[in-house]
Amino acid sequence: MASAKTKPTIVLSPSRDIPFNQLVLSQSNVRRIKAGVSVDELAEDIARRGILQGLTVRPVVDEAGAETGMFEVPAGGRRFRALELLVKQKRLAKIAPVPCVVREGGIAEEDSLAENVQRAPLHPLDQFRAFLTLREKGQAEEEIAATFFVSVNVVKQRLKLASVSPVLLDIYAEDGMTLAQLEAFTVSGDHARQEQVFERLKTSYDKSAYAIRRMLTEGAVRASDKRAQFIGLDAYVGAGGTMLRDLFEGDDGGWLRDVAVVDQMVADKLTVESEAIAAEGWKWTEVAPDFAYGHTYGLRRLHGEPVPLTSEEEATRDALKAEFDRLVGEHEGADELPDEVDERLGELETALEAFEERPLSFDAEEISRAGAFISIAGNGCLRVDRGYVRPEDEALVEPEAEASDGETTNEGAPGGDVADGANPANADAKVEAEEDEGLSSISDRLMTELTAHRTLGLRHALGEHPDVAFRAALHALTLKVFYHYGSDSCLELDLKAVSFGAQAPGLNDSVSAEAIRARHETWVNALPKDSGDLWDALGDWDSDSRAALFAHVVSLSVNAVHEAWNRRPRALAHADQLADAIDLDMAPRWKPTVDTFLGRVTKARILQAVGEAKGQRAADRIAHLKKGEMATEAETLLIDSGWLPDPLRSPGQTAEVAVDSDLAVEETASAEGETAVAEDAGVIDDDDTAMAAMTIAAE
Repeated sequence: MASAKTKPTIVLSPSRDIPFNQLVLSQSNVRRIKAGVSVDELAEDIARRGILQGLTVRPVVDEAGAETGMFEVPAGGRRFRALELLVKQKRLAKIAPVPCVVREGGIAEEDSLAENVQRAPLHPLDQFRAFLTLREKGQAEEEIAATFFVSVNVVKQRLKLASVSPVLLDIYAEDGMTLAQLEAFTVSGDHARQEQVFERLKTSYDKSAYAIRRMLTEGAVRASDKRAQFIGLDAYVGAGGTMLRDLFEGDDGGWLRDVAVVDQMVADKLTVESEAIAAEGWKWTEVAPDFAYGHTYGLRRLHGEPVPLTSEEEATRDALKAEFDRLVGEHEGADELPDEVDERLGELETALEAFEERPLSFDAEEISRAGAFISIAGNGCLRVDRGYVRPEDEALVEPEAEASDGETTNEGAPGGDVADGANPANADAKVEAEEDEGLSSISDRLMTELTAHRTLGLRHALGEHPDVAFRAALHALTLKVFYHYGSDSCLELDLKAVSFGAQAPGLNDSVSAEAIRARHETWVNALPKDSGDLWDALGDWDSDSRAALFAHVVSLSVNAVHEAWNRRPRALAHADQLADAIDLDMAPRWKPTVDTFLGRVTKARILQAVGEAKGQRAADRIAHLKKGEMATEAETLLIDSGWLPDPLRSPGQTAEVAVDSDLAVEETASAEGETAVAEDAGVIDDDDTAMAAMTIAAE
């Protein structure tokens, strides 16, 4: 019986140390394109820790096939170049022994190809954990960065990734989520919260990194929020508050997690600021992070005078202005300003603006009856609105007196006549009795009759002078808005600056509110302080300026607010006509968010909105969610879509159903396959390119 054939025993190629000056680079190396760590960086790594992987070499033979004592390097060319660089730098001896595997037989190109193809790249997670191990063994982030030739920020990012919940890291290791999704989970360091969001992600329509970040930061205060800017991030952290940061995306400074700490710090700082304002002598102060829009309606505003500059301040301003003009002149033709010049011009502009925005001074008597509103401006700075007088604090107005030839005619005054309510016959008798005593004043009754004729004459003549009529109407309405002295005009026009009974969230800091406030302040500064000077001032203005002021004043009377108790169908119909005439588009002025709309309507309306903006399939994909989650998902879909609910649409403006975006969603879902991995793990397949970019190339 024949014996079974035995398998041949594998014989490995021998290894030996070969002096570097006996090695030459082979032309059989298949690596032609530079990739991974540079030769310079690899040389530094070898200098630090020695060579970790030997070279694969083959003997060089002459024409007769005899060995020459030299060896070519078909595999390990980058390591050879790194050693060569160290020799040229005289940091490595020419005869330094190099560990080599000596190959014979076969094809040299096959050796080179196999060494690169058969080598498995390090999984990013292994790299993250390795960085964490190095830090745990005492290496600082800067030291790790220098060792592996990456930035400190890259090290921090990888350490942050390694700190994610072990449950999620295991899912990532099994390709159950993308690197981008794992990066999003680093926003919060709370493992329980991370795992909770991942469970929500399984049933969510939107599994993007953005959605993960939004879920993890629910309830937190953005660092860009005016409250956060007002108290300062350093002060918040110093008070024990914790921050949520995103090392992989721009986060505008992150999120303040402890809302209670924020609210308390805001209240404390506003209280301190208000005490300083109250010390100025105001009768009252009102303090709040934000006031309702229109909170100053019905209050008269004092007209203060800017505090004059001292001689030193004037000299400083002139010097800054001269420097600004000089820098602008020197770089007038430059396509781009040098960084230091651009920075300096910014500093000069800020300093000069401070001189323009001088604090106002008020009369001490006026301060004693007026007050101030103290709040936070949209940019996080303290907002102090001084000089508002409540109606009950107004000084008592003395009855107006009329003079005629130096004599007053007020009832009870010297030379006074009887009141209008007296018996006309008695008045005429009194006039006859005084005829012999010289010239007397005109009776009130006769004055009324004469001025009635004059009033009709004014009405007739004014109706034939449209320009004067416009000026008179502007004068009367401006008095109502800026001076609250309606008695200064003979026109009985009324204008109600409407306040809102129901305040929408963020109304006072909205785009429209800020624009109106800025425009109003511009007119306050342009108008004369004394209402008695207003008529002449309007006469000196050009027609465009008067028209612009008229438009602003009239705009403050617009009331298109729907109120259940106040039915005004014709007025609201006119609001539609007005919107059509000025081509009103609310999309740049309002965004559909959970607070402004989506969280306050039914699920059916949410689905209708998403269907109109993104297509019916997009709506169907969130239809199974609970109300709160549906509103949150819808906000992501609608925030930049320009979609508006019916009450905000102008006449003829309708929602166009987004068929194209619906098809795009369908095609994307089809391309990705919505595989079992997506259904079971709730995430999308990994992006190999993104992961590979995070891997340090091996030597």
